[in-house]
Amino acid sequence: MPLARADCVELDRRDPLAGHRLAFALPDGVIYLDGNSLGALPAATSARVREVVENEWGCGLIGSWTEAGWIDAPRRIGGKIAQLIGADADEVICADSTSVNLFKALAAALRLQHITGADCDVILSERGNFPTDLYIAQAITEYSGGRCRLLTVPGDEIAYHIDEGTAVVLLTHVDYRSGRMHDLSDLTHRAHLAGALTVWDLSHSTGAVPVDLAQARADFAVGCGYKYLNGGPGAPAFVYVARRHLQAMDADRFAQPLAGWLGHRAPFDFAPDYEPAGGIDRFGAGTPSIVALAALECGVDTVLAAGVEPLRAKSVQQTQLFIELVEDRCADLGLQLVCPRDPALRGSQVCYAHEHAWPVMQALIARGVTGDYRSAEADAAGILRFGFAPLYLRFVDVWDAVEALRDILATRAWDQAQFMARRTVT
Repeated sequence: MPLARADCVELDRRDPLAGHRLAFALPDGVIYLDGNSLGALPAATSARVREVVENEWGCGLIGSWTEAGWIDAPRRIGGKIAQLIGADADEVICADSTSVNLFKALAAALRLQHITGADCDVILSERGNFPTDLYIAQAITEYSGGRCRLLTVPGDEIAYHIDEGTAVVLLTHVDYRSGRMHDLSDLTHRAHLAGALTVWDLSHSTGAVPVDLAQARADFAVGCGYKYLNGGPGAPAFVYVARRHLQAMDADRFAQPLAGWLGHRAPFDFAPDYEPAGGIDRFGAGTPSIVALAALECGVDTVLAAGVEPLRAKSVQQTQLFIELVEDRCADLGLQLVCPRDPALRGSQVCYAHEHAWPVMQALIARGVTGDYRSAEADAAGILRFGFAPLYLRFVDVWDAVEALRDILATRAWDQAQFMARRTVT
């Protein structure tokens, strides 16, 4: 029998992670179920950004590159993120955006295959992958002059298409639209058996789902800082490269194609010719945004303070509760579960298809329940997407969100002109 609201209040009282909610500046009257799109603001961020702007920049000026440790920030914060993805600190660096880092990683993987003489030319990805990942892959095939090609297949068929012609398997660990989670270890193993390398997009995983890149022997990975890492809109991204590949690149001048000055061996020598830095530092490029990195570090610290394993346990409990309550309270109201029912196959989000998904979500947002809308593949109904960030989401929020959803669907409160107008950002 599904829990009552009072039971959810009791779950919150006994929740070992409940205190972490205080580490966030949350607006009153909002149930935030969109942490898989933009994480909430950590309470420490505003003061830290002021410190960087007013003191380190305002008073320290250019000296803060050394005195305040600005120059070390990409590696320092990368090292913290490494703890969340099963990597060593010297295998991760914060830099640029996810798209830019993906270009670097994918190009580097292809170059490694070329250097070793591998007779393969296919970038294999799934048809429903996040668009920017496919766009970057398409761009690389264009600029390769036909030396590689992109093959996309349904996500559940990836394993059957990995063969000796596959150069790189490019996948997002947790699907942004459905929340379905790939078996990172298994697919990496299958890729290696065929002689392929892997590039994983961890944007919907890092900080929400346990990831162990070392155990899986993953090759490359990228991810953003503004979802479950709570780094703020447009936060710097990160890139991971396994140490064995970094070592293999040591003799290759342009293994990483974006030869920016902060990827140089000695950037302040201002030499006219490029010489790559050793290790992960070669995956730096342009000058990093120090203000944005400061905000990201605050966000990463909120996740490290709780630990990914406890967060995952709470996420599974909350997403299961949400599904059970929807099935009990919203039966026959047109919702179709899109994400996997099995939590082992699901990231930290729950997704439902509905014929009127767009206006339903707008009505929910007007009620103070913030999720988001995603268009479905082909001509299927749109998708209501609910992201669960256990650091600040309460069990009673789950109950209240489902109650609002039930009322909006049962009364057709969504069927108003104000909820029909499309916005640029969905």
